Amino acid sequence: MWKINNIEIKNALLLAPMEDVTNIGFRKLCKEFGADVVYTEFVNSDGLIRKNEKTHKKLKISDEERPVGIQIYGGNLEPMIEAAKIAEEENPDIIDINAGCWVKKVAKRGAGAGLLLDPPYMQKMVDEIVKAVNKPVTVKTRIGWDQDNIMILEIAKRLEDVGVAALTIHCRTRQQGHKGDPDWTWIPKIKEVVNIPVALNGGIMTAEDAKLAFEQTGADAVMIARGAIGNPWIFSQTKELIENGKLPSEPSIDEKIKVTLQHLRYEIARADNERWAVIPFRKFYSGYLKGFHHVSKIRQQIMQFESYEPIEELLLNYLEEIKNSPYYEEAV
Repeated sequence: MWKINNIEIKNALLLAPMEDVTNIGFRKLCKEFGADVVYTEFVNSDGLIRKNEKTHKKLKISDEERPVGIQIYGGNLEPMIEAAKIAEEENPDIIDINAGCWVKKVAKRGAGAGLLLDPPYMQKMVDEIVKAVNKPVTVKTRIGWDQDNIMILEIAKRLEDVGVAALTIHCRTRQQGHKGDPDWTWIPKIKEVVNIPVALNGGIMTAEDAKLAFEQTGADAVMIARGAIGNPWIFSQTKELIENGKLPSEPSIDEKIKVTLQHLRYEIARADNERWAVIPFRKFYSGYLKGFHHVSKIRQQIMQFESYEPIEELLLNYLEEIKNSPYYEEAV
């Protein structure tokens, strides 16, 4: 059971914090498709302290996406404490600490997964943050720095001892990044040494993966990251599979194009101007349109547009062409 304060969800599905992905538009969409808890992009503590405008924008949340967590990261104690206080002012349901980012420029500065190299310091940082805010504090981390330095059992206990409300474990080492198979066997081992909820992260690309993760590990929640990009249906599919034992059919081409446009409208609604939403959205097309007949040409064309209307026209015209072709039955 994923239980944090008044949040109590069985087989909870969490949307992972992802840089340049989990902004408010994407979170809203995933929430509509069944994500139980969503998280912001990870927010740089130093940027918050310096009052960087772009960094502060990442803190913005809305009531319609609750429960929602704000994730912060950094390697220096005082900025992290101040960043947690700033994040609390946005009234999230959870403040999450990133202790798992494997990217070199982050980890080598002692932030993200770099905290794994010094468990006592990680514990001190988390302890000070827990004391500084009134919101529940959670931590997302990895099983270790590399295969020779897996200390997650000690770290999990240290974090529980200083009042962390829940843990999310990416079941790879920092050295692995996103490569190789995650080792889910650590989840039941961690649950043996702590009494707080433990979420599994890593390797969840389909609804079948999520169901298997719950069954094999006894995780209190499953956090989905890359598996949700261009595929928000993964949340509703997982719930249907767990509750009824049947995997829903894949969304039709009509549905995929409809949701692509819906997602883009959400992005535009929150952006300062249309162009600033349309251009970053380009990273989503390959996921939404994957496998469609002769879609490579459409993707090439769509990358040229900087406003919504020509994108909508192109996709709806493409949909009509597909409907009038022999390939439509295959795509439905």
